[in-house]
Amino acid sequence: MAETRGNSRAIVVAVVYLSLFLDNVLLTVVVPIIPDYLCTLDGNSTTNSENDENGRVGLLLSSKALVQLILNPAVGIFTGTLGYTKPLFLGNLSLLLAAMLFAFGQTYEVLFLARSIQGISSACIGVSGMSLVASQYPEEDKRSKIMGFVLGSIALGVLVGYPIGSVLYDLEGKMAPFLLVSCFIVVTICLQIFTLDVEMNTESSDRNTSWTHLLSDPYILIIFGAIWCSTSPMAILEPCLPIWLRTHIKPKKWQLGTVFIPDSVGYLVGTNFFGMIAYRYGRSKIAVLAMLLVGISAILIPSSQTMSQLIVPHLGMGLGIGVADAALVPLLASLVDQNGNYGPVYSIQQVAVSLAYSLGPIAGGEMVKTIGFQWVMRIVGLMNVGYCPLLIYLSLERRKLLTQQDEKRDYETFQKSVTRYERFQDSDDDL
Repeated sequence: MAETRGNSRAIVVAVVYLSLFLDNVLLTVVVPIIPDYLCTLDGNSTTNSENDENGRVGLLLSSKALVQLILNPAVGIFTGTLGYTKPLFLGNLSLLLAAMLFAFGQTYEVLFLARSIQGISSACIGVSGMSLVASQYPEEDKRSKIMGFVLGSIALGVLVGYPIGSVLYDLEGKMAPFLLVSCFIVVTICLQIFTLDVEMNTESSDRNTSWTHLLSDPYILIIFGAIWCSTSPMAILEPCLPIWLRTHIKPKKWQLGTVFIPDSVGYLVGTNFFGMIAYRYGRSKIAVLAMLLVGISAILIPSSQTMSQLIVPHLGMGLGIGVADAALVPLLASLVDQNGNYGPVYSIQQVAVSLAYSLGPIAGGEMVKTIGFQWVMRIVGLMNVGYCPLLIYLSLERRKLLTQQDEKRDYETFQKSVTRYERFQDSDDDL
């Protein structure tokens, strides 16, 4: 029985891991392609100013996050009635459609539609996938380890996406990377069809979580803000950094994708190795250190004069974001364990990420026009540093709450012992 449960868990983790991995491959494979391809569509990149291109690329890249931002709450609600596997399947089908549109689309409008459809897939995969893993691992220590591992699929997808996009685009053209991603999505869909039970976890429908309760919980709101704040620097970098590099450092086309590799490596290390560390030493404390690292790295990036000088701040930023996610994402599940319905709380987590990736490219592109890339990165870096006191407050309040719960548990245990002793005394008197 235990072996069967273990195999079932492994299958769930494998399907969710592959789904998140491919979603993030498609998310990032477009980043080095779109700015250059849009210039090709215009016929001559000099006809549009750098600032106009920033805004146009930022709008396209943020469309996915805008759609995801709208749909995340809906998916969180639907998981209460449909379970977690059906939205996951719908997400993979939408991902396949988006990849095919990217491959064959030749106008800005079609590419915009493809990016928007991916917002549907990301909402379904992100919310239902993490909820499914949380429901399969109720043990806190195992949950921290496995969720960190699953979050690592995001980093691996990003790590693979950037270089695949830049290298295959340079060698074979726009269609090649998207057709390759489409093939792997088909494999994942087949794996889910033949291995996962579509009725898995539909029992959560009997325990709906009040959105009012979640949004009024200060712990959840602080975690929401931390995830949004730590993700924002990367969301701004994706559309703005390639264009800034082309005008200041002037790298080769293939280097535009490789510049993000240190971020992905850092995130992969952070999610895979710091989940258990955060559980052992305090998730809020580790998250404070992570956000400090993100803030300092964001401030240092505009100071780089060569491609090699970008490695350390990019590595630090990726590591900081990964550690923050590994610490805070499992903590969200712990806050709603008594209810058992993880869909709404993970839709809130996905809203935080979507908010960063929707507002980040648009606001970043517009702010670059007025104050410049350097000051934009310094501002978001200082935002991360300034947010740390709230996480310190969360750590202190969380410790106080756990202490009160332990004292209450000890008191109840003592009361039960006294009651049993009195009953024994009474029965002895009756003899």
